[in-house]
Amino acid sequence: MEQREQNTTSTPKPPLRSYNSLPNCPDPPDCDTSAARTALQPNPSARWRQIESGGMAPFAGRLGGNQSFVLDRFDPANAALLKKVPDAAPNLNLREMFDLNGFREVDMYKAALCECFGTMILVFGSTYNSLSPGNPPPQPSLTTGAFGTVTFLGPLVAACINTIIIAILIFCFGAISGAHFNPLITFATFFARLATFPRLVLYLAAQTAGGALAGLLLRAAAGTRYFKVGGCFLFTDDGARVSSQFVIEFMGSLLLIVMAFGVGLDPRQKGIFGPALAPILVGLSAGACAMCFAFSMPGSGGAGLNPARCFGAFVGSHFPRWHWIHWVGPLGASILHGIIYFVVPPGSVQPRAPARMVVAEVDEKRRVGETV
Repeated sequence: MEQREQNTTSTPKPPLRSYNSLPNCPDPPDCDTSAARTALQPNPSARWRQIESGGMAPFAGRLGGNQSFVLDRFDPANAALLKKVPDAAPNLNLREMFDLNGFREVDMYKAALCECFGTMILVFGSTYNSLSPGNPPPQPSLTTGAFGTVTFLGPLVAACINTIIIAILIFCFGAISGAHFNPLITFATFFARLATFPRLVLYLAAQTAGGALAGLLLRAAAGTRYFKVGGCFLFTDDGARVSSQFVIEFMGSLLLIVMAFGVGLDPRQKGIFGPALAPILVGLSAGACAMCFAFSMPGSGGAGLNPARCFGAFVGSHFPRWHWIHWVGPLGASILHGIIYFVVPPGSVQPRAPARMVVAEVDEKRRVGETV
């Protein structure tokens, strides 16, 4: 017995292990409490690697994501991450929106490079499928109007094709850059306080460069500079006016922003269909808007809805004097939408009483009436 007691007392205790190596910590006296406290403290770099390990960096303005991949702004553990990437959470203030530290982030330039590449692909594909000689479009007939001419059939086919292209490209690039591919969407996310000023500048530069590269490729594919592209032409000799075209561009851009935000950026939709279906709905929204404004006014190609697309088409052909419409119209629509988004943000209007409570009250009144 004495020898057994001596062996027991002489056996050294195992060294204290950190809390990370003992996740359940079954024996509290053997747990290193100081290490456990250290392990429970937030580690910004580790959390950032954990988020990026799935290939999805947090960004509130990710098109088609319905704000599913964002951080909680009120969680103190996210303070370091939000200081590095302020638009990782929605509802930025002015200081966060114009924080210039974003120009120092390498990941921001990588995302902008993807925007340039994706915009080049989208612009070339969407312009080539609506390419036609630079002649004025045919006038509507007296019997069927524009519905029996290429003025209607051309945009109809192009809208169907572009719907598929946009949806698939959002699936391809959404996890990397947010899949804007359009200065209109970048303008809108900035004025809705979902993107920072550095992201706005870098994305606009990348999208414009991508559109210019697509225009040069389009000219090489067409073999001439004498062509026009749907949504990016206007023949004033046929009765089309620049002022009317501006109204079309403004309203078309506003409609596309509302629809894109409603199905692709509204956080309330992530519980209904979420990121799995949102890119398809965004593509359908873009195709519907393009078709809506394409054929009603003779001599007009309809709403451009993407300044980088028309910019690329004009790089390949020639720049008209009214090209400012394709930039001012989307900018004005984005500002108006940003004001509405600020005054009435998603989820700000709540029902007075849940539907279940109302039904329960009605059933209770019926039971009381039957008892009486």
